[in-house]
Amino acid sequence: MIIEREILSKLEQWKGSSDRSPLIIQGARQIGKSWIVKEFGQTHYKHTAIFNFDKQEELKSIFERTKDIKRIIGDLELYTNVPLKEEETLIFFDEIQECKPALNALKYFKEDAPNYHIIAAGSLLGVAINRKSKSDKEASSQSSNTFPVGKVSFLQMYPVTFREYLRMSDSSLMRQTELRLKDLEPLPEILFNKLTEQYRRYQVCGGLPKPCSNMLDGKGITQIEKDLADLTKSYEYDFTKHIDDKDIPRIKEIWRSIPSQLSRENKKFIFRVIREGARAREYESALDWLVLSGMVYRIYACETPLLPLKHYENTSAFKVYVLDQAILRTMAELPPEAVISKGSLLKEFKGAAAENVRPVEVKAEGNISGQSLKVYQEKYNPKLRVRFSMKNLNINGNILNIPIFLCDWLKSILDFASERMTD
Repeated sequence: MIIEREILSKLEQWKGSSDRSPLIIQGARQIGKSWIVKEFGQTHYKHTAIFNFDKQEELKSIFERTKDIKRIIGDLELYTNVPLKEEETLIFFDEIQECKPALNALKYFKEDAPNYHIIAAGSLLGVAINRKSKSDKEASSQSSNTFPVGKVSFLQMYPVTFREYLRMSDSSLMRQTELRLKDLEPLPEILFNKLTEQYRRYQVCGGLPKPCSNMLDGKGITQIEKDLADLTKSYEYDFTKHIDDKDIPRIKEIWRSIPSQLSRENKKFIFRVIREGARAREYESALDWLVLSGMVYRIYACETPLLPLKHYENTSAFKVYVLDQAILRTMAELPPEAVISKGSLLKEFKGAAAENVRPVEVKAEGNISGQSLKVYQEKYNPKLRVRFSMKNLNINGNILNIPIFLCDWLKSILDFASERMTD
């Protein structure tokens, strides 16, 4: 099944911008970056020209020998069957991290040929851009290896959200849900139960397009588990790319420790959980690689809720979350029934998986006991407190409880809550 992605609307805004720059789409592998660009090209342009620097290594020589856009366009036309026309053709540079001169050339498209529509993407693009190898340092004075600062736009892409999944699985259920959000009243039991069932299914397959599509197509748990196992292995194979050899085993150690880190009652990521005697300075570059690859998110602790939050971050205290909760489940070797079960099965890890959704207070099921929100209220007296759980939607005083499956609607729900508290 083809999943309708909400990022398409952002691509449409980019296309219609009067000050459009070449666009770089960032995000982890296997989340559908290449597919979304091809789909966008087919539906919004007369022509789409795709140049893959990993599959077509000979393309690199075009950008290595000239910075003249007319010559570049002329040479690129030899590698495609479609015309490269201003405004009419979407030019897609895939796996652009394999050719830094091409990355640098984006600034010349902006300066000298702004009417060409250019999108670039690539696996591990963030890693490649930030990598400072010896050869890069030696060539730092050469403009062919410099990043086009200020001449490109960025768009971050993530796995399929539950809202996108629900739209494809049961659009009627989604419409009925959205019509009731403004009331901030508990959803009817039948609606709540249907949403819960859909959410459990989404937790099993996760947001990576292949297993997600197979769940929507009814391919069965066996196929979905195979998809997730293959994807998890392919992520580990990427550990050998764009990194010093000494850091490869450290990346693997960090990656494999994450399920254990999240299932404990740790208030922060603990390096000695990786292995006895492990020190932060030994693993910093390895952890940076995982963050830059988009495979994990590093969330810093912020103990003082004042603006700007960045100023109050504690960079020595952070948690690390995996990009997708189904991948996290696969890494932990948990069967689908561990997610689907409503009982106490693997209670601690359920909390870790739930927390992997958003960096806010999250309760995995309906147990909302705990002192954190109470302490926060006493210390900071906020106008509104938010809790995600599997309790129904409601607002009680200044506590807004949101079912976890409505996480993607957070902004709308908060707007409705603010309106009610202002009235």
